[in-house]
Amino acid sequence: MLLREDALDILKISGCSKKVIAHCVAVADLALSMGLKLENDGLDVDLELVEIGGLLHDLGRAKSHGIDHAIVGVDIAKENHIEPMVQEIIKRHIGAGITREEAKKVGLPDDDYIPVTLEQKIVAHADNLLIGTERISLDRRIRKMQEKNIDEGSIERVKALAEEIGIC
Repeated sequence: MLLREDALDILKISGCSKKVIAHCVAVADLALSMGLKLENDGLDVDLELVEIGGLLHDLGRAKSHGIDHAIVGVDIAKENHIEPMVQEIIKRHIGAGITREEAKKVGLPDDDYIPVTLEQKIVAHADNLLIGTERISLDRRIRKMQEKNIDEGSIERVKALAEEIGIC
């Protein structure tokens, strides 16, 4: 598994802005604190994977700020020989995931982008609770999604993910 410093270097070398890198660090730190809480509650959490996945979740923003940044990020991760488990976090971090049907509608490759593992869910949830480096409430995230006319199914998945993780 990559070290934190190596992940930060990959973000820089790939062309991520300082703002994106600061957001990635904030997501990794929040995800790690969530992971520690869940581990203390008796769940088996790969904290190293959570941290590196959090750091690299927005790697694709080096080249795209569209919804395809997750796919672009996976491509960059593959080029850098990053572990498949981290690639899956990058792929599945948007909102609370995107179904195969939704992916088709927004022009993503035909695939399922819903987070499956606990580590994927933790990073996605941490990302939902941050705007830049500012920690926000779940209610504020929901309002922002509604303002952007995000479909109700996606909003319900974000709520369900927050309930599953148990940290809002």
